[in-house]
Amino acid sequence: MDTFGLKIIASDKVFYEGRCRKLTIPAPDGEMGLLPNHENMVIAITVGIARMEAEEDHQQEIALGQGFAEVVNNRVTLIVDTAERPEDIDVRHAQEQRERAEEQMRQKQSIQQYYHTQASLARAMNRLRLAQNKKWNL
Repeated sequence: MDTFGLKIIASDKVFYEGRCRKLTIPAPDGEMGLLPNHENMVIAITVGIARMEAEEDHQQEIALGQGFAEVVNNRVTLIVDTAERPEDIDVRHAQEQRERAEEQMRQKQSIQQYYHTQASLARAMNRLRLAQNKKWNL
């Protein structure tokens, strides 16, 4: 099967750079699948779980923050706030973040603070979802 070049850039590091056979990313209107020789485009990425198949029959799940993907000439570049593997997620810390965000949601906030808190809650829930999936898939 053909492959395409994939580079995932998080705000603090280059998360992945190499070849990929198949990539599924979270988009505002659902999941978007990318295969080799995909049409050139720019795609918004929402907080969610991406699935990457670098080798045949071996999928890697990744917790992604918001960002965008650019597909050009059989190369895909993802630029996101955060990118984490399930084994890198500190579940206790993610639970604390979720509880803190839930408490802030109950308090009176400005619209800007509300959206910021909502984004924090979404990131924490996404990290916990991926960590729980890993735990059950052992």
